[in-house]
Amino acid sequence: MRYGMVIDLQLCFGCTACAMACKSNNNLPNKMWWNTVHTDGGDYPDTAKGTYPNVSMAHYPVGCQHCASPACAQVCPVGATWKDEETGIVMQDPEKCIGCRSCMAACPYDVRTFNEDEPTYVVDFPLGDADAPKHLVNTVEKCTFCANRIARGAMPACMEHCPGRARFWGDLDDPNSDVSRLLSDSDRKPIRLLEDKGTEPSVYYLA
Repeated sequence: MRYGMVIDLQLCFGCTACAMACKSNNNLPNKMWWNTVHTDGGDYPDTAKGTYPNVSMAHYPVGCQHCASPACAQVCPVGATWKDEETGIVMQDPEKCIGCRSCMAACPYDVRTFNEDEPTYVVDFPLGDADAPKHLVNTVEKCTFCANRIARGAMPACMEHCPGRARFWGDLDDPNSDVSRLLSDSDRKPIRLLEDKGTEPSVYYLA
């Protein structure tokens, strides 16, 4: 089994609901985002690039790519980040992390965040899932594909709350899964970020 995700960029309209769902469900501290939405457009916010009538603008969410060959796990000196062999998800253990940030330097996607200070929150009570990951000072964090939700049969929060239904989720090793069928049946060529790095991401984009 290898869980993965397909994001249809023609359905994503940059609302950032996925980022907000991720932050809320994982009770992320202030200034921390595991999922961000980037815009490929003009020099100003919400503007297209090009010259009329040949203009274009696209939004693409970026989080941990849950690589089959994760550079982060290869450099962690204490085994705080690893690829789960049962699910293919790249996990992170805040209890083991020593804050050396080697994984951040190794990751080519810039999707890891360091808790430099004691985590603070807008409200004085925890948000999201009761089994949300811990957030500890001097540790590195990242998206876990909502592994806690998957363990109880739910889907990742970003997918559940996407109003454009731009995200598809499933087992990449199962040819009958939604993601596998979408990748094989689509007339659009799937894209993976920075494939030249050899990390073999489990997140695909359809442009």
